[in-house]
Amino acid sequence: MVKAGLITALALLAAPAEACRLALVLALDVSSSVDAAEDQLQRAGLAAALIAPEVQAAFFASPAPVALHVFEWSGRDHQTDLLRWRLITGPSDLTDAAETIASSRRTAEGLPTAMGHALGYAAIKLSQAPDCLFHTIDMAGDGASNESFGPASVYATFPFDGVTVNGLVISGAADEVLAYYTDEVIRGPGAFVEIANGFEDFEAAMRRKLVRELSAQIMGAAEIGTPQG
Repeated sequence: MVKAGLITALALLAAPAEACRLALVLALDVSSSVDAAEDQLQRAGLAAALIAPEVQAAFFASPAPVALHVFEWSGRDHQTDLLRWRLITGPSDLTDAAETIASSRRTAEGLPTAMGHALGYAAIKLSQAPDCLFHTIDMAGDGASNESFGPASVYATFPFDGVTVNGLVISGAADEVLAYYTDEVIRGPGAFVEIANGFEDFEAAMRRKLVRELSAQIMGAAEIGTPQG
């Protein structure tokens, strides 16, 4: 932990003030288990979370900005961008991103859950991101992969070195879905699973998750400078 924090601190200190500190990909599940009302709760919840005061504070805790990309996913051939790479340099950028997400519309229904394809798509998007120090993918969903190849195949094929994959499990999702995300989906430095107690809790869970992952590098750097004993 201390070694990882030292590497983080040195990377942040070495970066110019205008450097991007984090490329963040958010992926929303729109498979057949998500109905129209639940889909709208996801979009509205993410939009509201992006402009929540504590989330804005986490975005701007460092002068180095964050790059944000959002897409929806379901079947093997369905990954649709909702927000293409946006460099978040001030509150107006978050407001614009939130408005774009809130006004987006689902582009497919009734498809299965192709988690592996979604992760592969996220990896491709990260390769097109601005030059950032750290890379994180967030997979939100309420079920395990049930079409084509799964996460393990993607992690063995695509370049995920140095990439953190976090999860947001929406319950009603049963305990086995949480176990699936914990055992099969999350990976990389500091990876974790956040839990939403149903789609009505999606906004609150997204707030918690964004604050935690946006603050991770800053907290790691701060811990290095904290006197011990």
